[in-house]
Amino acid sequence: MSFDRFLADLKQQAAAAGVSQRALAEASPYLVYDQGIVNRDRGQRVFGQVFTEFAGRMAAVYRMQQGQAKIKTYAAAFARAEKEYGVPPAVIAAFWGLESDFGANMGNLPTLRSLVSLAYDCRRSQMFANETIAALKIIDRGDLTPMEMVGSWAGELGQTQFLPTHYFNYAVDYDGDGHRNLLRSPADVIGSTANYIANGLKWRRGEPWLQEVRVPQNIPWDQADLTIQLPRSKWAQLGVTYADGRALPNDNLQASLLLPMGRMGPAFLAYANFAAYTEWNNSLIYSTTAGYLANRIAGAPPMLRPAAPVVQLPFNEIRELQQLLVRAGFNVGKVDGVLGQQSRSAVKAMQIKYGLPADSWPTRRCRSNTACPPTPGPPPNCWRGCAACRAHKLLHPSLRLSAKATHFQPSQTQDSPNRKSPTCPSTTLLYRHSCRFSAASLASLPRPRRTARRGISSPRCCSARGSIRTCCR
Repeated sequence: MSFDRFLADLKQQAAAAGVSQRALAEASPYLVYDQGIVNRDRGQRVFGQVFTEFAGRMAAVYRMQQGQAKIKTYAAAFARAEKEYGVPPAVIAAFWGLESDFGANMGNLPTLRSLVSLAYDCRRSQMFANETIAALKIIDRGDLTPMEMVGSWAGELGQTQFLPTHYFNYAVDYDGDGHRNLLRSPADVIGSTANYIANGLKWRRGEPWLQEVRVPQNIPWDQADLTIQLPRSKWAQLGVTYADGRALPNDNLQASLLLPMGRMGPAFLAYANFAAYTEWNNSLIYSTTAGYLANRIAGAPPMLRPAAPVVQLPFNEIRELQQLLVRAGFNVGKVDGVLGQQSRSAVKAMQIKYGLPADSWPTRRCRSNTACPPTPGPPPNCWRGCAACRAHKLLHPSLRLSAKATHFQPSQTQDSPNRKSPTCPSTTLLYRHSCRFSAASLASLPRPRRTARRGISSPRCCSARGSIRTCCR
């Protein structure tokens, strides 16, 4: 369908939804297609950093201080919003700071152009068609003109970056000027954000959202999951304390143990109100950062830092792991290289299957076991499957494949003990590895490449054909 035909149909839908011809006429010059918007949408990669890095940048001290200053400056509006909607000022200020730096960075692209371009794209056409109609309703209501509608490339509007449907449904006139202006009126921003959090995201008045805790190393890690809620008294029995060592209250308030970077990173108790954060943005890194920033604005100390750096698999390896998990029968949601909640749940199930600590944090050891499960019952003097090869990189890069071998075994060729491999310096032996490959499976592997050392042939490392994988990288 051509864009002109699509646009004509969209205008008919808008008119049927109650948008006036006046508003359609005003908006028409801005309803143009922009391929650059679609390209940005298809190419976006977000939240590639680990939580501590992202939170350190986005919940920095200056942003905490700005949030506290805004609460003082607009104390009346914050107090009114908390009284009417039950949302604490720090929660509103944290979203305000993260989304636009308190109005300093709202985007500079025409909103209608962004929305109609994404609506014409086939991936999320209906969603953005509805958002375009909502934007036309905002114009029709008199809140904004088409020229004033400027924001991010994804069509969000205002200082807390509302989609047009949220703007139309939850924006309130808090300054009494007769317009709901989330681009220019701080009072409208505060009241509208509180309204959306309370009524759109179902905030529970008077309850906490996120609290940092200390976790003992002997805790059952499979209990660390947002889908599992236990009373605080139970978490206390398992050895969980507040970050400063104080005991948790012995009450029945339900909470989940959240480990955004696995068992080696920070730990939090996430309460029912944390669901508002994941509903606002389903990225666990963003939602945890927003909750943490709200705590900081409210006066909490900085979070504890990991004792050692926590390694995150890069984008391509996470996507590869997702593909392997799908082949193994796990539901990871979208295979996109982003570690979302469904992917974390699949990683946890795989960790349980292979007897690994079930903290939902993927490592190369997890990926190795998924790619090539260990062969049970290894004989003496051999490595258990390719998990050792992939996770610890103990094997020499020159490998020989054998259709008969069932384990890693020392070959008859041995390097001099004083000559180390440049890529696997801890290993001096060559190994065969089959991981139960059949002769047909071997035929599907890539052709060997010649190594510089002694002309020994070895398979290309970490290349896959179906479920067959040669290990060692």
